[in-house]
Amino acid sequence: MKTTDNPIFAPALIQWYEQHKRALPWRETTDPYKIWLSEIILQQTRVNQGLPYYQKFIAAYPTVHDLAAAPQEEVLRLWQGLGYYSRARNMHFTAQQLVNEYGGVFPDSYKELLKLRGVGSYTAAAIASFAFREQVAVLDGNVFRVLARVFGIPDDIALPASRAVFQQLANSFIPVDAPDVFNQAIMEFGAIQCTPLMPDCLFCPLQQTCFAYNHGMVQELPVKSKAKAARPRFFHYIVFEHQGNYYLRKRLSGDIWQGLYDFYLYESPDKGLSADALVKELQQAGVPVAEDQVLPPQKEYKHVLSHQKLTAKFYRVRLAEPLAGEILQETRLAPFRAAEIDALPKPVLISSYLKDSRILVDL
Repeated sequence: MKTTDNPIFAPALIQWYEQHKRALPWRETTDPYKIWLSEIILQQTRVNQGLPYYQKFIAAYPTVHDLAAAPQEEVLRLWQGLGYYSRARNMHFTAQQLVNEYGGVFPDSYKELLKLRGVGSYTAAAIASFAFREQVAVLDGNVFRVLARVFGIPDDIALPASRAVFQQLANSFIPVDAPDVFNQAIMEFGAIQCTPLMPDCLFCPLQQTCFAYNHGMVQELPVKSKAKAARPRFFHYIVFEHQGNYYLRKRLSGDIWQGLYDFYLYESPDKGLSADALVKELQQAGVPVAEDQVLPPQKEYKHVLSHQKLTAKFYRVRLAEPLAGEILQETRLAPFRAAEIDALPKPVLISSYLKDSRILVDL
């Protein structure tokens, strides 16, 4: 590993940042609420995707009190499309925690911020340094990459034990008088200069002292062990329809998409499920399927989550009469009109089908 005695590292990053930083709204404020909101939204989300969501949330909930008072379904609906919905649920819970336990005032230290739900070491460091100028370094994927390449650190960044190595190094460089600027600088540098696949080494201000560049190891660093292969799942959605009503249900905890709405779901170990077999199964269960009114899937939908690959088909089933109360109770389904469906929080997979099927076309 290259020596960590590099006096030009922090000044060069800060100088680069002042020349190349992107104009982003959360950089123009020291309001911990807005900084927190941006950090939660940008977790596992690119800036260009997260920015419109940040603007929507600030418009809908200008203060933490507004967010805390909002119904969770409304928050999830606004979050729709960002994925990782536990972030939204934790964010809503934390807003209520801040109002109920802290009077709506954010803790002003890294140590106290860690006590909030959904606030880990990175988010706590970001809020503490950006809002309160505490001398604590942030550590995200961009920072890992910059430090690993410049200083030739071979530790596997996927391992929790490696975090202490990088944290100690990052903390050693953070200036007392500008912790906020340094943290923004190193993250921005990793995001647009020292990128994962095609870093701009030719015009890099750290080129001469960069271990990876000088040893031909830019593509080898940082070291990161591969994640487990995504598990395949096969979904068969039954879209029950009766006189303009469509039956959906709210997903429970213990699986993906908690708190979001989807249709009746049959999950199989493979793709196989015929329309005839479906009709027979529904009739045996007492579902009043109208004669010749099961429309087979028109297309197959693919959706990739962090550890799962979903393949979904939708079977549209027109009913001769509404579903009986006993069936509704057993399946947790409820009838909704198109306008009501539009207002519900839904997985992207369901929204894609609704758009293709033109169920919401008249809204």
